Amino acid sequence: MSNKSTRILIADEQHFNRLRIERWFNQLGYYRVAPVLNLEELLTLVEYGSEPFGLLIINASLGHGKLDLLDFCLNNCQLDRVMIYDGQRAQLPAIPASGQHKVQVSHALLPDLASIQRLMALVDPLRPSVGTVISVR
Repeated sequence: MSNKSTRILIADEQHFNRLRIERWFNQLGYYRVAPVLNLEELLTLVEYGSEPFGLLIINASLGHGKLDLLDFCLNNCQLDRVMIYDGQRAQLPAIPASGQHKVQVSHALLPDLASIQRLMALVDPLRPSVGTVISVR
């Protein structure tokens, strides 16, 4: 059973990417998902949010040299956990998902369902383990 109150923020300029990631979260039982398409929307939601986001999933290219994305994510108390994907393009070092790190940096162009499941095992310990079979349609 997933924690239905986990707030998830998806930030990517590509509508298809946001939609695909949101659908994976929906398949896992998470519906408090807010997709944003640019840095300005992201900063507004994070800055003026009344409660922290349990997870931010963000394309590394969203910073476009305007923001040190890694520093922003590490030092923001409104973000409990962060996955930055396509990190190689932004020349960010790969940081694997672990209980020790608030931020995970992936060089994958887009996270897949398995990587989201592994991440959610850290974010939401109430959800089933990664080995649980989930039907994908």
